[in-house]
Amino acid sequence: MSNNYRELFQPAHTLIGMGCINEIPRYIDALNANKALIVSDTGLVKVGTVKKVTDVLDNAGKPYEIFDEVVPNPTTAVVKAASETLQKGKCDYVIGIGGGSPLDVAKAVGILAVNGGEIRSYEGVNKTNKPGLPLIAINTTAGTGSEVTRDYVITDEEKKIKMLMVDSNCLAYLAIDDPQLMLDMPPHLTAATGMDAITHAIEAYVCKSSFPYSDGLALEAVRLASKSLKRAVQEGNNVDARTDMCWAEYMAGLAFSNSGLGLVHAMAHQLGGFYNMPHGVANAILLPYVMEFNSLVCKERFVQIAKVLGIKTHNMTADQSSNAAIEYIKELSYELNIPPLSSLGFNPCDVITLSLNALDDTCLSDNPRTPSLVDVQNIYMNAFEGK
Repeated sequence: MSNNYRELFQPAHTLIGMGCINEIPRYIDALNANKALIVSDTGLVKVGTVKKVTDVLDNAGKPYEIFDEVVPNPTTAVVKAASETLQKGKCDYVIGIGGGSPLDVAKAVGILAVNGGEIRSYEGVNKTNKPGLPLIAINTTAGTGSEVTRDYVITDEEKKIKMLMVDSNCLAYLAIDDPQLMLDMPPHLTAATGMDAITHAIEAYVCKSSFPYSDGLALEAVRLASKSLKRAVQEGNNVDARTDMCWAEYMAGLAFSNSGLGLVHAMAHQLGGFYNMPHGVANAILLPYVMEFNSLVCKERFVQIAKVLGIKTHNMTADQSSNAAIEYIKELSYELNIPPLSSLGFNPCDVITLSLNALDDTCLSDNPRTPSLVDVQNIYMNAFEGK
């Protein structure tokens, strides 16, 4: 018998807006926790982003250890090293500072600290028995949505695949989106993470598990991102544009965490696992080609997407509106200087393996149209050839 209700997933607490990192100590006080493991990367340490947070902790007398060895597309080895730092430091909660990679590692470390075992054991949906350690997820990009979601992705370096874990036990205790931490983000990263947010929203809106709550969040996320992403890329210190992108990526994350994703992510995960390709870039490249594939079964959904993108659809047919939305996304990626797949190490000889792995990806089950192996191969090759 099917359930007649929906369970909603979100962080226990969220702060969005300039200066909100200053409120972190009072949430730590409510936890009655002793020492944090800060999970981040060397780049964010060097540019001073981590220091903005540790200054707040220092002023409040909150002790911490720092693990800053996270890399893009983090591996099981990185998770193991971070877990060892947590154990040696006797830390009892985790603060993740960064984009998707540091926050994904922070989630994995918290899960392992309570549930034990190896992170490979938790690939899939709801594989843990207990909530992980309390997590304060401080987002420094405007795209991944990792601070809000029940998802995290870790690369199995032996199999060259990205493992997706969907688990409500990894949800953050406190999610932070402070635009001041994003003002120095370089244009190429702003562009890639912004396209990641748009991909999350579009996939959440057209996926099989979409419902009114996720629909509203997804469409507003697309609207905000289409209005503000180019400004955020071109004017990195534009606080209004950065704030809009905070809301867009947060709502997109909330949308897909409660509904689902689809074929774009199933395919992008393989590009990350095989070639260490940046996730947002992979999504941006694949998105219009997957939209074209999916539009045959959910054209009216793409009409709505076209409308929130600002396309004047009143004199268009559904086909024309849907095609206009796809062309808008292609043009946006071009304007944001998203690099072509042909320049990122993609090897057509790998396409069968990539496609088979994509068909096994956890994200695929929610795609509105079921692809064949040949379909996936064709999408990869069309993106490679820029058709």
